[in-house]
Amino acid sequence: MLAFVRRFLNSTLGKGIALAFLVVIALAFAAGDISGLRPGGASSDVVAKVGGHKVHDAELTKQVQQELEGARQRDPNVDMQQLIAAGGVENILQRLVTSIALEKFANKVGMAVNNKLVDGQIASIPAFQGFDGKFDQATFERAIAQRGMTPAGLREAIGRDMLAQWLVSPTVGATQLPEQIALPYASLMLEKRAGQIVLIPSAAVSQGNPPTDAELTAFYAKNRARYTVPERRVIRYALVRADSVAGQATPTEAEIAQAYRAAASRFAATERRTVRQVVLADQNAANQLTAKVKGGTAIDAAARAAGLEAASFSDLDKAALGAQTSQAIATAAFAASEGAVVGPVRSPLGWHVLRVEKVSKVAGKTLEQARPELVAELSRSKAAGAINAVQEKIDGAINDGATFAEVVSEAKLSAQSTAPVTSAGTNPDQPNTPADPALARVIEAGFGAEQGDAPQIVQIEQDGSFAVVGLDRVLPAAPRPLAQVRDVVQKAFVAERAQQEARKAAAAILAKVNGGTPLAQAVAASGLKVPAPTPLTATRAQLAAQQGNVPPPVELMFAMTPKKARLIAAPGNGGWFVVYLDSITPGDASGDKRAIASARGGLGQVVGQEYAEQFAEAVRRNVGVTKNDAAVARVRTTLAGQGGAAN
Repeated sequence: MLAFVRRFLNSTLGKGIALAFLVVIALAFAAGDISGLRPGGASSDVVAKVGGHKVHDAELTKQVQQELEGARQRDPNVDMQQLIAAGGVENILQRLVTSIALEKFANKVGMAVNNKLVDGQIASIPAFQGFDGKFDQATFERAIAQRGMTPAGLREAIGRDMLAQWLVSPTVGATQLPEQIALPYASLMLEKRAGQIVLIPSAAVSQGNPPTDAELTAFYAKNRARYTVPERRVIRYALVRADSVAGQATPTEAEIAQAYRAAASRFAATERRTVRQVVLADQNAANQLTAKVKGGTAIDAAARAAGLEAASFSDLDKAALGAQTSQAIATAAFAASEGAVVGPVRSPLGWHVLRVEKVSKVAGKTLEQARPELVAELSRSKAAGAINAVQEKIDGAINDGATFAEVVSEAKLSAQSTAPVTSAGTNPDQPNTPADPALARVIEAGFGAEQGDAPQIVQIEQDGSFAVVGLDRVLPAAPRPLAQVRDVVQKAFVAERAQQEARKAAAAILAKVNGGTPLAQAVAASGLKVPAPTPLTATRAQLAAQQGNVPPPVELMFAMTPKKARLIAAPGNGGWFVVYLDSITPGDASGDKRAIASARGGLGQVVGQEYAEQFAEAVRRNVGVTKNDAAVARVRTTLAGQGGAAN
């Protein structure tokens, strides 16, 4: 688990320079909490200074909590202690400091962000869009107000990210390496290693006597975190879906007739044409090409003879053809019959020669024929309007101070409650029941709220369906009583004790092997009933092809010196591997163009990130960064006390 968290923190996403900050903003709004994007709060403890800018502990704390939520999207079992143990607090602070330093440096060299660019980015965030998918000012104001953020604060955060992107993108894009640098890496990938691996399973050693009550109690106390249930919440919600307003969404005959009249051009009979054209700069040349085509030469052949290529516009109506060419071209093309050659026709681009390849007549639709299409469109529109009316009424009640119960009663909604669930939406008492994806937004809103907060409105479907969400109660993280998990604790105790015994047996074999005894002979002398050692030969290129799915014993063999053995634990207290490396055959990629090209490509994927990190380090030095290690330590201690909770 700790390895997973380290991989998450050290991935491109984890340790980048915040090149996808807008995505973070969108996700944070979806989760119902972006307050961490602004500094300040009640804290007075400064964890770092960046060119005079102070980073407070509250800001760092919220960033760490949001990072934990991101990790939990990939593995719901990740907790705060694991994030801290993997260096999460320091890593996140470094990323925050780097973001501010880049902004300071950009300002120093005269870079600035245009307000229109920032407004465009804000408009693209889904949380600020209405039911029609377009930016909605009321939705925007309501969303940021619910999360205690100001428009200026959001614009500042987005502007900072855009400056960082402009500064760092050129270095990230620098991915070229000379062949001389790639050659040693290519040779390394051809290195071959031969050795042997044997597993000393914990099942092969004595399992010992059943543990006493005292032993179980001591083991439980030492491993209390294993049996701790993370913070859970009971969340109340009421759904308003399109089908719940179906009675208000049925269009009348008058509405259908009016919609048909309004869309008369859409349902009228039309023609569509396929046209090929050649554009020439000179009228005389256009006249000559027109004559050739009218004389029987194919338009493509005539165009190639003039050193040009004919372009095709397939199955377009007059408006569409005019939009892609010009109105004059469309008018000329639609005035001609199928097979006709038209032109030259003048446009700002030059002189056009056209050939009408095909004319397709599309029959119009009567009201009855268009009825299903119109009914579906009107129903969707009326349903969206009805849902919006309900939402506005509920929103007004919430703004007037109505409680969840009052809102639900007044709107005549059906209230429901979740089981006590974690932030991942799962119930620890039902570990085999997955989270309900339909309630994902409801859970996110519930975990973004505090006890006593006003109800929230959360959109749950693209058709405008929403939920009214209220936090019922919070169950703090707490360990299950020993009596409740006694069988689980006993199995874990026995497994760990057997693992320790297996290590003793493996260590004895290891000592003999490193003393000169062949591995197979040392295993046989142990008296354990285990499989014979497995020979293994592999190259580094074969390991790389596994894309990170290399078994730990094999990975260890590529970190050893020849004629030596080492131990590595099997997963799940399954025992211990004894790994022996017999020989190393160096690789030589000289003259192997394919291997060198492959190495250059692989290195190119990471060298840009390395350049970016070096550039960021130079910026931090230029701006000036100081960190308060004592304050950072206090943040770690406070977060560690939250257990598995992220809020």
